[in-house]
Amino acid sequence: MGNGCCFGEAGGRMAVGSSMTGQHNHPSDGPNDAVSLFLKSRGYHGLFSQIELSLSASSLRDRDVLSKSDPMAVIYMKGRNGRLEELGRTEVVSNSLNPTWIEKVNVTYHFELLQTLTFRVYDVDTQFHHVDVQMLKLDEQQFLGEASCTLSEIVTRSNRLLTLDLAQHEDIMKAAHPKSYGKLTIHAEESINSKITTEMILRCSELENKDLFSKSDPFLVISKIVESGISIPICKTEVIKDDLDPTWKSVFLNIQQVGSKDSPLTIECFNFNSNGKHDLIGKIDKSLVDLEKIYLSQTGANLYLPAAAGHDYHNKVLKSQLFVDKFSESVQYTFLDYLAGGCELNFMVAIDFTASNGNPRLPDSLHYIDPSGRPNAYQKAIQEIGGLLQFYDSDKRFPAWGFGARPIDGPVSHCFNLNGSSNYCEVEGIQGIMTAYISALFNVSLAGPTLFGRVVTVAADIASQALVEGQQKYYVLLIITDGVITDLQETKDAIVKASDLPLSILIVGVGGADFKEMEFLDGDKGERLESTSGRVASRDIVQFVPFRDVQGEEVSMAQTLLAELPSQFLSYMRTRGIEPKSMIL
Repeated sequence: MGNGCCFGEAGGRMAVGSSMTGQHNHPSDGPNDAVSLFLKSRGYHGLFSQIELSLSASSLRDRDVLSKSDPMAVIYMKGRNGRLEELGRTEVVSNSLNPTWIEKVNVTYHFELLQTLTFRVYDVDTQFHHVDVQMLKLDEQQFLGEASCTLSEIVTRSNRLLTLDLAQHEDIMKAAHPKSYGKLTIHAEESINSKITTEMILRCSELENKDLFSKSDPFLVISKIVESGISIPICKTEVIKDDLDPTWKSVFLNIQQVGSKDSPLTIECFNFNSNGKHDLIGKIDKSLVDLEKIYLSQTGANLYLPAAAGHDYHNKVLKSQLFVDKFSESVQYTFLDYLAGGCELNFMVAIDFTASNGNPRLPDSLHYIDPSGRPNAYQKAIQEIGGLLQFYDSDKRFPAWGFGARPIDGPVSHCFNLNGSSNYCEVEGIQGIMTAYISALFNVSLAGPTLFGRVVTVAADIASQALVEGQQKYYVLLIITDGVITDLQETKDAIVKASDLPLSILIVGVGGADFKEMEFLDGDKGERLESTSGRVASRDIVQFVPFRDVQGEEVSMAQTLLAELPSQFLSYMRTRGIEPKSMIL
């Protein structure tokens, strides 16, 4: 990785898991503000967990004459190109219409992706029973039926058990009420490795001074080495000013994140520079097993500087040493544990109706509704973000507001119900949001200015009420806007207050405006927000992305906006000692 770090000055001084109090009782007490953007630039995105899928079926169609079918299941996932990619196959169960397969299929769960699974069941002809299932040609087997669902539909069930009706290809394509060809039951179990977290306190001694008029400002970056040899950053410490013998706050590594305790890690010590060109002080290559040995021996390990590229010189071993003052492992509740306990993510949306969007009846307007059905930027954001989050909300009734418009015969409103009601703000499903949005375009006059404060406050009130009622819910507010906000300080005040509530805010900037102030609200790109009274946000709850930055990119808008949401969720739950309901003893 060398000196390729690209942390900003403000972000570079943020601690891993930093909070207002500076205490670190849990690995996700706070988001990794400083390194988030850097990790994304190097290919690391979001929370993931290893899931093991177990399958069983009942009442399968009998395709054999003298005996019952010999079923095998094949599991696929839909790729970004829409094609099905095979994940694995079960074994063949002989002579059974109600098989329970022993062979499990592993899949990596990504919260920020819509992962669509397809399950196909085949009757394997007796003549192929001696052939390894991976070598079987599926077109030579009898097709018994298929079913599809999203992975999120399985993991959000309290028992992580989902039963689907099997159908034939032609019935599915007709979109009619297909005949039942039996039922398929899927059970998901999270790998224990997803729950094991290692806490370490790292210290260095006798670091080389890289600054001219003061001592170095050191920080550590921990990276894992993947099979291709590329290092991917997974953790970063805070920056310690003017110290050649620094002791950093606890860092937390999830075993799943690392790979295994034996997986190679690189720990690099940098001297922080405000221009982003940080000096490499030294590095060391150790696995978690090695780091535990250093801790147990209470001795240090020497850092080194790599040989210059193109030279055969050996690495330069330094007198600087790394010490491990604490090494402990614990099992933490995961995001999926909370979902299994019945916790829901409730989606809310607020849409910018200011005049700067342009006349909705003209094609150059950001609000233009294309007769061909091609969605505008607002519709795309609602479909992509709402389409993913809807699976985590059981009743699928979503609060939806508009702001910056003048309802018929009324003053400019900075938070009006999108459905036109004066009594309630909810609509039914994502399609309900889309319908209410289009209707509102023809029933309000676009005005201004662009104010967020009221919308954030109303969303926070809903989250606060759920908290008072003891509901285990977490709210996600999506704000879609085309311009720079004019109530920046009021918005900061509202966000700082909301940071104590079960709420995250996603902001999508559409159009070609300058969104610098919007980026300032995002804790990844600056320091924690501070209110008028001087109070600092207890955690980062805002994620911002310009729509233009994710158009046509490999990483989708949902991936960019939602990658941090599970960490924000866990930050809230863990710092308040809230356990998953099904896990509470």
